[in-house]
Amino acid sequence: MPTPAPATPPAFSRSLQPAAWADLPGWSADDVGAAWPAFMQSCRGVASKPHGPGWKRVCDLARAADGKPGHDSRRFFEQHLKPYAVTGGDGASSGMITGYYEPLLQGSRTRSKGFEQAVRGVPDDLLTIDLSAVFPELKDKRVRGRLEGNKVVPYWSRAEIAARGEKLPGKPLLYVDDAVELFFLQVQGSGRVRLADGSVVRLNYADQNGHPYQSIGRVLVERGELKLEEASMQGIQAWARANPARLDGLLNANPSYVFFREMANSQGGPIGALGVPLTAERSIAIDPRSVPLGSPVFLATTQPNSVVPMNRLVMAQDTGGAIKGAVRADFFWGFGKEAGERAGRMKQSGRLWVLLPPELAPK
Repeated sequence: MPTPAPATPPAFSRSLQPAAWADLPGWSADDVGAAWPAFMQSCRGVASKPHGPGWKRVCDLARAADGKPGHDSRRFFEQHLKPYAVTGGDGASSGMITGYYEPLLQGSRTRSKGFEQAVRGVPDDLLTIDLSAVFPELKDKRVRGRLEGNKVVPYWSRAEIAARGEKLPGKPLLYVDDAVELFFLQVQGSGRVRLADGSVVRLNYADQNGHPYQSIGRVLVERGELKLEEASMQGIQAWARANPARLDGLLNANPSYVFFREMANSQGGPIGALGVPLTAERSIAIDPRSVPLGSPVFLATTQPNSVVPMNRLVMAQDTGGAIKGAVRADFFWGFGKEAGERAGRMKQSGRLWVLLPPELAPK
C-alpha cells in the first residue's frame, strides 16, 4: 500500500511561498541562539497539533543537540528547515505587526471600596459548541452561546454582561481597581494581579463570549476624538482618564469579552495557545489558518514607532481574537510596565517567513 503524503493543512499551503535563506533580511545578524529555548518549548507543544508528526524528526534532533558543546542554532535551522514567505490572499507580502505584553494589576479577592471591577471566570451558562463533527469544513470553529428555553442564542455582549453584573452565573475570580486596565488585560489575554498582602495571582485566557473583537482605538479615530497616530494603548488610556463619564460607552463598543482562569505561579511567561510558556521578545501570536501554530517564524519589522529595523527569529506560540490574516502577528514583549510601553506603541509594517521541515513542505 502506498505511503500517504504528510497531511499539511490546505490553508497553510495557500499562504506560503518557497524562499531562500538570503531572502530573510538580517538572518545572519540575528542572535538565533536566543530563540533556541523558545524553539524547544514549541517542540513540546506541537506534538498534539495536526502537523505535529511532521515535526517529530526535527524535534528529536533538536533534543539530541540541545546543550551540547559546539551546538550552532543557526546551522541547525538551515540544515533541517526551509523558509517560506507568508503572503496574503491578494499576494501582499507585508502586513501589520502589533505588540502585546503581560500586565500587572492591583486587586482583591473580595469586592470592596476601590476594588469593584470584576475579573470573571467562565460563566456556568456559557455553551461552547464544536460543529466540526457535523460540518468538517468548520474545523476549529466553535460557537459560543447560552440556552434560552430550548434554543441556543448568542451569549451576552460586553454591555449585557456589565448590565447583569452579579446576576451572571459564576463567582468572579477577583476584583481590580481600574476598568481601563481590566479592559487591556482582556486584550492581552493574560496578566498578574497583586493583592494587598503582596501575593500575586496569575491569570490566563479561559474562554470568550463569542462576539467579534472591535478596536476601541479605531472607534475613537472614527469619532474624531483621536488622530490615527494617537490611537495607541497609551493614547486610549489618556482619553479614558480625561473622559471617565464616557468610558463605559467606549468599552462597550467592543462586544467581545474575555473570561480568565487562575494559573499556578511560575517564573516563566504566560501560557499561549500552543500550551507552552511564552518567551519575551521571541514569541508571537498569529492566525493559525495561515501560519502553523508552533512553527519558527522569521520576523522582519521595525522597533515600535520607529524605522529602526527589528529582524529576528520568533516562535508562533499564541493566537488572538484581533490577529486575523496571513501577514499579521502580535509580538510578545514580556511582563511589566516597560514591556507595556513598547507593546502599546507598536503598530508597524512587517514581513513573515515560516520555517518548516521537508515533511511539511506546502504542496
